[in-house]
Amino acid sequence: MANEAICYEAPTRFARYTCADGTGIAKGTILKLSSPNTAAACGADNDPVAGIAWMEKVANDGTTEIVAALDGVWGCLTSAAGITVGYDVTINGANEIKVYTSLDREKGYVLGKALETIGAAATVIKVRVNVL
Repeated sequence: MANEAICYEAPTRFARYTCADGTGIAKGTILKLSSPNTAAACGADNDPVAGIAWMEKVANDGTTEIVAALDGVWGCLTSAAGITVGYDVTINGANEIKVYTSLDREKGYVLGKALETIGAAATVIKVRVNVL
């Protein structure tokens, strides 16, 4: 994958999820949540957020668990223009974020809060991650 999040401030909260043995996941990949307690690389608008991969998961290495960071400050790639400091952000694609829309928090889509204002897409901004 590409455009993984960059850790600026170390997280203090973590979660352990099940993941597929045959899938490789790079450290810093934004993870989506599925049932039962499973994480995979995000890939679509409004994937439910599981956190950010705190470790690399090598494909076919025999492990079926991954640890995800649930907080910290991360550099994340924007996929849309017009993110303002203080706005909540969500997943918009593979390791990309956008401003959240109505009811995203209730659906578990919010990754965190933008710490910078940007006007252009394809910009890396700081995000205070807070996965509930």
